[in-house]
Amino acid sequence: MAAYSFSFGNFLLRFAFALVVVFATYNPEGYSYFDWAIKPLLEDISDFSVLKALIGILLLVGWIVLVRATFLALGFFGTLLAAIFFGLLVWLIIDQLDLSTDSLRVISYIVGFVIAAVLSIGVSWSHLRRKLTGQVDTDDVETT
Repeated sequence: MAAYSFSFGNFLLRFAFALVVVFATYNPEGYSYFDWAIKPLLEDISDFSVLKALIGILLLVGWIVLVRATFLALGFFGTLLAAIFFGLLVWLIIDQLDLSTDSLRVISYIVGFVIAAVLSIGVSWSHLRRKLTGQVDTDDVETT
């Protein structure tokens, strides 16, 4: 079996990928796929273009990769626990720093970061579990 070392940098790459997918799909600044392709399409169907469809498919592939890997690694309850953990962490930060929750923009960013965090944990979970326990998933075993 090939030696593979999972580092914090590997996790950060996965987290960055999840952030790109989440915030490219929607962000409160108005520079997202939703604002560029979906919202105009709802108003005028003739606004459809092949480029918008292609980028939509690429985003969909990113979501499928992240969500599928997360559910395979963590399962439904593990994903739910991760979401609850990060939700409580956000609540603690908002409470301790006395941040205003009146702003939809702030809440949108917080929710986006929580979704990206849960997805990046899910994508990285098999590597983290192997480092912590020494257990190897059957998907990780290489045959010669």
